[in-house]
Amino acid sequence: MLQNLFDISSRVIVITGGCGVLGSEMALYLAGQGATVVVLDRDAVKGAELRNRIKKMGGKSLFLESDVLDKSILEQNRQDILKSYGKIDVLVNAAGGNMPGATIATDQSIFDLDMEAFKKVVDLNLFGSVLPTMVFARAMVDAGTGNIINIASESALRPLTRVAGYGAAKAAVANFTKYMAGELALKFGSGFRVNALAPGFFITDQNRNLLTHPDGSYTDRARSILAHTPFGRFGEAHELLGSLHYLVSDASRFVTGSILVVDGGFDAFSI
Repeated sequence: MLQNLFDISSRVIVITGGCGVLGSEMALYLAGQGATVVVLDRDAVKGAELRNRIKKMGGKSLFLESDVLDKSILEQNRQDILKSYGKIDVLVNAAGGNMPGATIATDQSIFDLDMEAFKKVVDLNLFGSVLPTMVFARAMVDAGTGNIINIASESALRPLTRVAGYGAAKAAVANFTKYMAGELALKFGSGFRVNALAPGFFITDQNRNLLTHPDGSYTDRARSILAHTPFGRFGEAHELLGSLHYLVSDASRFVTGSILVVDGGFDAFSI
């Protein structure tokens, strides 16, 4: 009888940015599937709240304060995780986000771009995936197996107006995903996989002001997005979870270097 390829109950899964809208949904779901979830985030208050929610549902978790742009803190996180669980099976690089200065408003052009904000967005999204990968992949290599899942974006696949910094950073994340798939497999063997999820349009704390008015109605940009989305609606955070589960599990054992798009058809649609 074939094993359950989707059983992840033995996995120790590290999620950076685990207290964000998408990260917390991922943490709660994976813990609910029996995995041990380690949440890394800068927000200790939200981290404690999330840990308690997982505990109340009978899940196994650990929260550690972290900074995805500080290698020494990440290395201490790795040490604490290995001390507690002895291994790291999966890394989900969910830390990321945008900021107003790296976004070009409708009455602006590229010449108004705030380069300092642009750099911060690239730092957070790109280097905030590269550094955790370097740190936690070391433990995976030592163990002979490992699985890394990055979070790309629709903006990594198709240039979107306004989000100059975020789009450039996420495109780099998609490229880094494919690079690391080859890097780890060629140098350390077929026990290593690196893939990415590319969410389409989900309303989060980072983009809420771009997509909705204070009264909750949609902005012109939101309506334009929906007009180009065959499903005609924004995604719900929980609709990423099946794809995430697939990439975490042995069901995707021979899948590496892939960008799994979850977007209601946006990338496949023109007119």
